Amino acid sequence: MLTIDIHTHILPRDIPKWKERFGYGGFIQLDHHKPCCARMIKDDGTFFREVEQNCWDAETRIKECDTHHVHVQVLSTVPVMFSYWAKPEHGLDLSRFLNDHLADIVNRYPKRFIGLGTVPMQAPDLAVKELERCKLIGLKGIQIGTNINQKNLNEPEFFQFFKACSDLQMAVFVHPWEMMGQEYMQKYWLPWLVGMPAETSRAICSMIFGGIFEKLPELHVAFAHGGGAFPSTAGRIQHGFECRPDLTAIDNPYPPVRYLGKFFLDSLVHDASMLHYLVNLIGVNRIALGSDYPFPLGEDIPGALIKSENFSEEEKEFLLHRSALEWLREDKKKFL
Repeated sequence: MLTIDIHTHILPRDIPKWKERFGYGGFIQLDHHKPCCARMIKDDGTFFREVEQNCWDAETRIKECDTHHVHVQVLSTVPVMFSYWAKPEHGLDLSRFLNDHLADIVNRYPKRFIGLGTVPMQAPDLAVKELERCKLIGLKGIQIGTNINQKNLNEPEFFQFFKACSDLQMAVFVHPWEMMGQEYMQKYWLPWLVGMPAETSRAICSMIFGGIFEKLPELHVAFAHGGGAFPSTAGRIQHGFECRPDLTAIDNPYPPVRYLGKFFLDSLVHDASMLHYLVNLIGVNRIALGSDYPFPLGEDIPGALIKSENFSEEEKEFLLHRSALEWLREDKKKFL
């Protein structure tokens, strides 16, 4: 069965020394300190993460995908590369570099990879221009963060970007980053275990209460990590709307449950009962395989949870490729 993984991350092997070019730091470099491994290091020397060759080498990814029976990966950058804090013109330069790298991989292996670009969301007018260029160079959508320098996605300044995504039929993938409160919970990896799920719920709620889905019904948005904390707190969110509309219904008069099934989630929940709950909550046609390849919080064998459960063949088709194809507005025949 055709298998499409909508949540995978990639980096260029060689990243420019942005600090030298822009005159200030904070950007990520790759230190290839031994064969097939590299350290992601901020240019002030701060260590971020160790990555392996599969994080930058397309051919290595294809071999591993073949082993895991994944036919297509949707590629997006590592969220730390967003760099929304950078000056807008520098954020644009960084985005263009990353997007050209993605487009090159997709053009070399069109049956194996689909690309999601990145844009300088700190300057929505530039983000729209780069979005338009992304479409021209063959990318199918955009990955953005759950917040933009701690501004929520419903802020009026970002609406033009979402409208452009809708008009251009470019998919949007929302990934947590810069987790709220992370400075207070560094121990035990809590920013990743607690902060990320909260960030994703923050983004979903912001877009619901801000009326983004109401105003742009043709916008195709997918959220990472199974929607984070949102699905398990959907009842609380709905009750909050009902009991305090004076606080929750100020920008959109419609209840949150109206939008269940109006956006997509990836399947990355690491728990069979939770995956079945998502299917019941928003519909099997709105959940797509996502593994977070090649990182340790991801699914070790992409799609293993879906394949191990007693879903019908039709349900597995949706989870393994049909939902992804609908979100991306892609034709299955392209990958056969």
